[in-house]
Amino acid sequence: MRSLAFAMGAAVFLVIACMFPFMSMKAGGFENAMTLPQTALELYYNGRTALALLVAGFILLVPAAVLGSILVLLVPLIRGRNAPWLVPAGRLIFSLSPWSMVEVFVIGVIVSLVKLAAMATIVLGISFWSYVAFSLSLTAALSSLDRSYVWGAVEQVSSR
Repeated sequence: MRSLAFAMGAAVFLVIACMFPFMSMKAGGFENAMTLPQTALELYYNGRTALALLVAGFILLVPAAVLGSILVLLVPLIRGRNAPWLVPAGRLIFSLSPWSMVEVFVIGVIVSLVKLAAMATIVLGISFWSYVAFSLSLTAALSSLDRSYVWGAVEQVSSR
């Protein structure tokens, strides 16, 4: 139940993080604000296709896949119902979770903010704080998800 609660909170935080400005920067009379999906798109438009794919993959797509897998795994398990996607969802969670780099991204952003603060005025948007909360919630959901308990529960509902 705890892991499901954290995962549901993480889902709300991720949606908020993708909808609102992540940060805005003011320098020399110019202001620029970006959302998280726009960061990958701007990298792509500026010819950095590989970097755009890495950014989109590790800060949005992989964490969203892990989060979605947690939700589709835990909801049937808590209800005590079997579903054909339980085993693939469990495998996806436990194989992709090391590749979910949300906490690394948050630390990288904080380090970059320290360096950028000397050159421009930085305003952190609601998306930044929501992504930090998403990072904490996803980490809590993954850490409270016991692998042996999950597989035992999958076996138990599959045998019914």
